[in-house]
Amino acid sequence: MEASGKERRHRFGGPLAWLAGTVVLGLAGLGAGSLASYLGISPWGEDNSADELPGPMTSPRGAGSLAETADPVQFDGSGTSPLDLAEVQADWAIGELALPVGSAGTGAQEVPDISAARRTPTMVAAFRVLPSVVSVRTTQLVHYRSLFSTFGGSRAVPGLGSGFVIDSSGIVLTNEHVVRGADQIEVVAADGSIHDAELVGSDALTDIAVLRISGGRVPPAPLGSTADLFIGEPAVAIGNPSGYSLRNPEATVTAGVISGLGRDIQSASGEEVMYADMIQTDASINPGNSGGPLANADGDVIGVNSSILSRSGGSEGLGFAIPIDRALVVAGEILDHGRVRRPWAGLEVLTERADDESVYGRPLVTEVYEGTPGEEAGLRVGDEIVSVNGRTVNHDLDWQVGLVYAGVGSQLVVVFRRGETLYETRLALEEIPSGRAERIEALAGLDLVSVTADIAQERGLEVGYGALVLSVEGPAEATRLREGDVIWAVNGTEVRSAEALRDQFSYYARAEDGWVRLHIARGSDFGTLRPFRIRGPES
Repeated sequence: MEASGKERRHRFGGPLAWLAGTVVLGLAGLGAGSLASYLGISPWGEDNSADELPGPMTSPRGAGSLAETADPVQFDGSGTSPLDLAEVQADWAIGELALPVGSAGTGAQEVPDISAARRTPTMVAAFRVLPSVVSVRTTQLVHYRSLFSTFGGSRAVPGLGSGFVIDSSGIVLTNEHVVRGADQIEVVAADGSIHDAELVGSDALTDIAVLRISGGRVPPAPLGSTADLFIGEPAVAIGNPSGYSLRNPEATVTAGVISGLGRDIQSASGEEVMYADMIQTDASINPGNSGGPLANADGDVIGVNSSILSRSGGSEGLGFAIPIDRALVVAGEILDHGRVRRPWAGLEVLTERADDESVYGRPLVTEVYEGTPGEEAGLRVGDEIVSVNGRTVNHDLDWQVGLVYAGVGSQLVVVFRRGETLYETRLALEEIPSGRAERIEALAGLDLVSVTADIAQERGLEVGYGALVLSVEGPAEATRLREGDVIWAVNGTEVRSAEALRDQFSYYARAEDGWVRLHIARGSDFGTLRPFRIRGPES
């Protein structure tokens, strides 16, 4: 979608029908694709459950054999180097992004000359950030079946969230779930002007999306950092709660404190989203606030409002924001490469917990792949990861977050424990190679690979699991499968990997009839292929 630069004045509408309901984790903003599921009904009160299509789901962790034990650690040419925990530096390195991070050239307004009693941190932050905050409006065309029409029909489903401009060229940061599935995106500025927005790219795993509008129309926000953030300091959440019922395009400001840092929370939808190392705040984050900024008392943006935990459906003081440092790393990947390259160290790290109730444990290396940065750095199966770039690792999710912060091509300083001794080593992160996935021949001439999150993103797949068709030759051509198809179910039974599909084919080859119907995703379309029969060796 090209940004046309078209600008219109805001026209106010009446209150939307979705103001009542239950807020769920990850839906503090109402994306176009999530509006109906938010209340369980369509905006017109119709039951649209029949319209649901299978969406992306979590993909299983790839399997592989254990690598041979690596050679001793080579660090700065001096071999293995034991060290004391006190030597671990507290600095947290992040990937570089060519975006402004200070207040120069931002949209910060001059704070009025008023009494000190009225000049509160909340007011200062609001004046600095409000001009850069925008409302993100989305429209998704939902197709449905009709009893009275052969071809069915479609309807436009609106969605609403927030965002903020991060540089003078018109780059807007928001949440991925705000724009997911949108066919049209518009941005409404604080002055009421409306701008067509181009989706530059998005990343479901980190819940970050990057939009572009015409430069110079909306000033950029002052960007801060979470490196020196402390629990208890003031926090200001800014966004567009409750949509147009407030009849004002300017964002709403709520105040609170930083309630917690480094929070890890599980998505209520069960999707594979990295809600890890989050900022917790009691500043009210309500429906429509997703994608808006969280600012400190200086008026610098420190996070992207993303999700809430709530039983009542409203804000209960449990709001969460993505740290701005991580959001900018992801945005930089999208702007530079059109996608987020997944950093990879060639290791599998899992947490060994004392019991099922334990949150923390011992993050252990369970696999070291041959010829990878992890092997070259001397890490071995059984090593316990202690810290990454100076930040303590309490479980395997901390390890994954550390990789995201560092980014592809960066140097990672890893402190690990082997036996009773601590060691330090360095490794250069690479992009995870999709070619490492094992190819499976489920039928003669049918070449498949398991769909992973990275493969799904790299190829723009609509499904995040199943078996991706790499090639179809010879006898397999009778299946009518094509290269690029994703097989996600057989005879209505979900298959999560190429290996699972091969097992299903083997089962039906031994069955009495052997007929199978494949459920596939082809581009953005979902459907089933004509049934065919799999014959066993003795058939």
